[in-house]
Amino acid sequence: MASPIIYLDANSTTPPDPAVWDRVREVSLSCYGNPGSTHQIGRLARQSLKESRATIARVLGADHRELVLTSGGTESTNLALHGLAAAVAPEKRTIALTGGEHPATRETAERLVQLGWKAVLIPLNSQGLIAAEGLQSLPWDRIGLVSVIYAHNEIGVLQDLSALREICENRQVPWHLDIVQAVGRVPFSFQETGASAASFGVHKCHGPRGIGGLLLKEDVPLVPLTVGGFQEASRRPGTESVGLAAGMAWLLQDYEKQHEEIHASLLSLRERFEQGLKSRLEGITVHGADAPRLPNTSNIAFAGLDAEALLVALDLAGICCSLGSACASGSAEPSPVLLAMGIDRGQAKSALRFSVHRFLTLDEIDEAVNRIVDVVSRLRSL
Repeated sequence: MASPIIYLDANSTTPPDPAVWDRVREVSLSCYGNPGSTHQIGRLARQSLKESRATIARVLGADHRELVLTSGGTESTNLALHGLAAAVAPEKRTIALTGGEHPATRETAERLVQLGWKAVLIPLNSQGLIAAEGLQSLPWDRIGLVSVIYAHNEIGVLQDLSALREICENRQVPWHLDIVQAVGRVPFSFQETGASAASFGVHKCHGPRGIGGLLLKEDVPLVPLTVGGFQEASRRPGTESVGLAAGMAWLLQDYEKQHEEIHASLLSLRERFEQGLKSRLEGITVHGADAPRLPNTSNIAFAGLDAEALLVALDLAGICCSLGSACASGSAEPSPVLLAMGIDRGQAKSALRFSVHRFLTLDEIDEAVNRIVDVVSRLRSL
């Protein structure tokens, strides 16, 4: 009989919380009207949406007027970068980003370059943190937009944003944060960061897919990507999903109530996992280990092995993990963020991402370690 599957790929998506979907179903059935309709069924839906918006914004440290509901993090990032870029003067059309951004950011920046923009890279140090000295050396007189991932999807590193904030505020440069992996895992306050915009979703923390948001400062101009409706203050037209918004609000409120317990639980799982591997295997490196990290993420290089072959072997052993971003799967190239950190290509090509979630147990972590040790030892003996 096949061994039970152990899912260690929470940074791509997570198993849904049944309580969230109970809430989605309840609201979808009871508030089925179009929130833009003026009749009483529409008003009922509009009131539910208003309450969800207020909860989501409050938990994320924003005003309800600063929240634009979208389909998720990727759409939010596209909306933010294209929308902010449209207001930038021609002489400032340079975007600054790190070499380890999520494909949603990286490919949107590439699209801007096709439209006549230039792109410059913000240097990272060996731990994946923004290098302060490199930040100062950028051509700020030509930079009109900045985008940085706050909690890295591959290595889990949490950026210190203080130096970036100071420069952007002094030079009045709009700056965008990708907070997709942070939401539901570490506390976040939009107003405290001072960022111009922040993109998020909730399916990485047991919430529903198909719903997310863009936090946008009230005084920051944004040109919408699409037209055809007045919804979301005309910043993102289209009938809102009242049920999904209610599910996202429920999830974030639940996280707010027990965020300390959630953090401690995820951290205990991650530390058990990493210590188990380090105590039983030689030649493994945890990337970003000396930097602040998400409590659930481990990016580990296995010396002498090819990550793609190891990924297949682990899948056959019932371990679900990944090479890196699920949105970049299919690429045979080493992880861009590892290369940006100065890690050599050989080590980068031996690295896998493991990301734990709230519904795992310590027994499952121990079993995962056993299987990984067996697979790595077998491949190294070939």
